[in-house]
Amino acid sequence: MNKVYANAPEALSGLLRDGMTLMVGGFGLCGIPENLILALRDSGAKNLTVISNNAGVDDFGLGLLLQTRQISKMISSYVGENKTFERQLLEGSLEVELVPQGTLAERIRAGGAGIGGFFTRTGVGTLVAEGKETRIIDGHEYVLEMPLKADVALVKAWKGDASGNLVFRKTARNFNPMMATAAATTLVEVEHLVETGSLEPDHVHTPGIYVDRILQGVGYEKRIEQRTVRPRATASV
Repeated sequence: MNKVYANAPEALSGLLRDGMTLMVGGFGLCGIPENLILALRDSGAKNLTVISNNAGVDDFGLGLLLQTRQISKMISSYVGENKTFERQLLEGSLEVELVPQGTLAERIRAGGAGIGGFFTRTGVGTLVAEGKETRIIDGHEYVLEMPLKADVALVKAWKGDASGNLVFRKTARNFNPMMATAAATTLVEVEHLVETGSLEPDHVHTPGIYVDRILQGVGYEKRIEQRTVRPRATASV
């Protein structure tokens, strides 16, 4: 079975439809599937539900899909860097489900692991728990959270082989590995596409069994969402 595709539009071919649910990896702008996001924008698919920790920024990442109003619902944790997101939320054109970050990660992991739900203390007594089952465990109140699944996951890895085995690098190993397991179809773009068998087995983070399509990414910008640096020391005379 050939999993390798020439580019992002070809990898998305035949998979997209209006109203579908997608998972998109990344933490802030780190480890986002830049090529696949651009191809998704250009596809014109609309009324999308997107599960992603962040919503990108106004002119990059998922912010591009918000600009074109292709996203109708976001299931996210941190969305404070995107004015387009804020405007659409306040005007009522974007439905938003805010999920605590750890809970979001575990809901995605549960979706991939076949877990029917789990209890957590996070969110108890807040809006997060409204309408959800609660239970007293060891004297503490817990809230039941349900797993998350998607039609398609868009994943970014540092290196992958032709069979779909993946290696993630540093902070880009964020939501990507768990999202790869929680969708009906997983698409991956990599910075380095290598021959099957060239990866050290102990270094593989996501086995190829979870990956359906893989492509060599190009032209990565790798923007920094918030650059914070110390002032330069004044040179002594």
